[in-house]
Amino acid sequence: MEQRQLGRSAIRLAPLAFGANVFGWTADRAMSFRLLDGFLDAGFDFIDTADVYSRFHPGNQGGESETIIGEWLAARGTRNRVTIATKCGIEMGPGMKGLSRHYIFSAIEASLRRLRTDRIDLYQAHRDDPETPLEETLSAFAELIAQGKVRVIGASNYSAARLEAALAAAAKLGLPRFESLQPLYNLVERTDFESGLEPLCRREQISVIPYYSLASGFLTGKYRAMADTEGRTRGSRAAKYLTPLGLRVLDALDRVAARTGAKPGQVALAWLIAKPTIAAPIASATNLEQLAELTAAPSVRLSAEDVAELDSASK
Repeated sequence: MEQRQLGRSAIRLAPLAFGANVFGWTADRAMSFRLLDGFLDAGFDFIDTADVYSRFHPGNQGGESETIIGEWLAARGTRNRVTIATKCGIEMGPGMKGLSRHYIFSAIEASLRRLRTDRIDLYQAHRDDPETPLEETLSAFAELIAQGKVRVIGASNYSAARLEAALAAAAKLGLPRFESLQPLYNLVERTDFESGLEPLCRREQISVIPYYSLASGFLTGKYRAMADTEGRTRGSRAAKYLTPLGLRVLDALDRVAARTGAKPGQVALAWLIAKPTIAAPIASATNLEQLAELTAAPSVRLSAEDVAELDSASK
């Protein structure tokens, strides 16, 4: 399977990441283990999580996803076969947020304990913290790299201006730089990334690992009317895409899927994979049938005509 380099680092990845935000939320421990087993067996190795997953689910406090992954790593002995990415910065409780040196050092120790590992392959700033100087954040990450607790750092949800400022600060001070960016990017949400972030990432050789790659499931084609969103966990999120743009994209996905023999969701992921700045789109599954569909997506080959049709429909 094709391997892609993560920025200018030594880390190489298969072209699809498993989004572990579903662990401890819509996938319980047993199903999470089966999904991780299946993902690894299919030849993939990149697992993306965050300390805050899945604090958003009632009754959870955060750390559930990392805990499940750590239990799986311990049970299966697979640590050296996978690339683990996690994040810090979003509030985990009173006074537990941001990208200060003090909080980063506290957050990573908690993540390492939950993940049952001595290192994190890709440690990401989950959200920009304008109250903390970029130099302080980058210096803290540099210390963690020097200690062997982190291999590579990345940014998530940064604007083009702030990402560029962070890269400049790293270069000026001789500090490790962000080698990846995790933005919101998919066929129905292109503008924010493509308007400023994409040219910056291309110029600076920053690898992109977009989240919501399937727009909360909308791009699989299962939501085509408001009635389809009712009673579904992600239905309320997908409902906002039921617009003329969204329906036009679904029509284009259907046409390309018919030509390629693939499913709409696979085509949507293949469109991302075909982009030169994309290292690995992030996608989630909550059952083995969904997982099988996801892991087949990198094998879908889109023609120039296919890509052009999708580009045109999604503008």
